[in-house]
Amino acid sequence: MQTDFIIDLLHQVKEFENSSTYKPNSNVEDFRVWMNDKKYSAESPTMLFKNENHQVAFTENEICKQILLLGRYSKILIRKGLSEFPELANEEFTYIYRLMDEPYLTKIQLIEKNGHEKQTGTQIIKRLLEAGFLKEENDEGDKRMKRLNLTEKGEEIFHKSVENVNTTSKVLSAKLNTAEKNELLEILQKLNAFHSHLYNKYRTMTIEEIMSFYVKN
Repeated sequence: MQTDFIIDLLHQVKEFENSSTYKPNSNVEDFRVWMNDKKYSAESPTMLFKNENHQVAFTENEICKQILLLGRYSKILIRKGLSEFPELANEEFTYIYRLMDEPYLTKIQLIEKNGHEKQTGTQIIKRLLEAGFLKEENDEGDKRMKRLNLTEKGEEIFHKSVENVNTTSKVLSAKLNTAEKNELLEILQKLNAFHSHLYNKYRTMTIEEIMSFYVKN
């Protein structure tokens, strides 16, 4: 059995070497990813659901899966891209970039514009305040209200990290041509506009209520 396994493994390696995925500098991780893709192609979610006698909206489920995967891949790339700025790698950079574009937001405004739950956003803001990247100032019209802005240190790390973020964004955009990027951007903006509306207006609804009252109508 062990000999059969080794022979089968060698056949798989040979198939990988003959695939379009293979590059001269390919490594074990590339081989693993290729094997996973091959397995997924052979056993699609459609077949899984049919075997279990479930109805499946394949396109919608596939969109969901692709969005989830892309989110995970993007987090890995962001950590790599911002390795020189470990203080920003856990989504902190999105808060700094948002304040650079829209200064003097309240904590709740900043959290909502980043699409986070209150607890998660509060922890991010706390870390940025402790690092000296943000400062709190009294609202001019309401002294009870605090607003956030970048410190000089925060603006400095923004300018230093811009090139890294741009490089990461280019890698995330992969090899799409200009037309494909524009088309994807338009679709993503449409999706985000929809979900931003849900996030701000219907966050207390159940998924069944959202489907019944909002998606179908």
